[in-house]
Amino acid sequence: MDQALADVKVLDLTHVQAGPSCGQMLGFLGADVIKVEDTRGGDSTRVDLAHRDDADSFYFLIFNNNKRAITLNLKTDQGKELFKGMIRWADVLVENFSKGMLDRLGLGWDVLHEVNERLIYATIKGFGEYGPDSDFKGYEFVAQAVGGAMATTGAADRPPPMIAPGVGDSGSGLTAAIGILAALHKRERTGKGQKVEISMQDVVVNLMRMRITPTLAQGHERSRNGHMGFRGIPMVFPCAGGGPDDYVLIHPRGDGWDMMLAAIDRADLIGDPRFDDEDERAKNADEATAAITEWTTEHTKDEAWRIIARGGVLAGATYNTEEILELEHLREREMVVTVDDPVRGDYTMIGVPIKLSEEHTTVTKAPRYGEHNDSVLKTILGCTDDDIAGFRENGVIA
Repeated sequence: MDQALADVKVLDLTHVQAGPSCGQMLGFLGADVIKVEDTRGGDSTRVDLAHRDDADSFYFLIFNNNKRAITLNLKTDQGKELFKGMIRWADVLVENFSKGMLDRLGLGWDVLHEVNERLIYATIKGFGEYGPDSDFKGYEFVAQAVGGAMATTGAADRPPPMIAPGVGDSGSGLTAAIGILAALHKRERTGKGQKVEISMQDVVVNLMRMRITPTLAQGHERSRNGHMGFRGIPMVFPCAGGGPDDYVLIHPRGDGWDMMLAAIDRADLIGDPRFDDEDERAKNADEATAAITEWTTEHTKDEAWRIIARGGVLAGATYNTEEILELEHLREREMVVTVDDPVRGDYTMIGVPIKLSEEHTTVTKAPRYGEHNDSVLKTILGCTDDDIAGFRENGVIA
């Protein structure tokens, strides 16, 4: 089936998470994504957190599906010329090197735009390419810190914690993908490419908009309130089992309070003046919390959230990562899939969060290091077997 981006060709010069997640999403949508790695082992995540010597780590696998891979030594003249040849072929380049690195190699935006004026050049940096802090390096947790995510998460009497979702890294990769698609669309009108510049700090600040709202409205910082709701009643309640993840989140906004009481068999509290409105519930938060907790501790988190959710109330079980991979709902939606790899064998992988009605995405294995050197050099650049042997001998490819 012809996919949305089947005619888009991408060179992915990225590593770790922010850049690879961008190339991966473009690949999921059908683009031909070629990961270009150095000749010294490539993306460090191939070995970071690895638990087998004969296969890439899951850290690498989870961000590099649906790509091809080659190696190229961009510090050599031959490597640079081969790379420029691939730039003439490409629609998009994505990179997340430290600021100025490609410029120092003579492969910056100005040079590559001359090679291919239709090129979309996407760059992801911790603090962007301009501004007083732009020389500083960044990664996931730095972006969380300077973007406000840490200062608004956790309990007020504890240090600001790091959060688990990759809002800085993956958030930046997905934002870059949106920018690339916009630039490709404009190129249809102008015939010219442009630069897409992403700051990880900018991305986290953008994702923080809801948390910044009280500051805009009231002029003071948004304090950390842990799992408490806005009016002093917890949103997370313990469930049967008593394990570290045995909790259910309940958020009975507006009419949801009476709906929740009906769902948990406490209709006797509907109309109770102590809980008549949010102000009264805030004054009697301990009693309100006790009434809910008495019920939730008699049910598993799965039972609790499904009963409450069926009652029309916002709720959810606090699933851990092991439980997520076993959820029937995610399996049916192909958000958890099985991937076949001739080296590792079948393994579980995260799927594609975008579902398009006119096409289907099959998640393919991440490429092995330099797996497509020969085929890419032959089909795209017209190199011969002798050429390729010479490149290997001269250290241009691995």
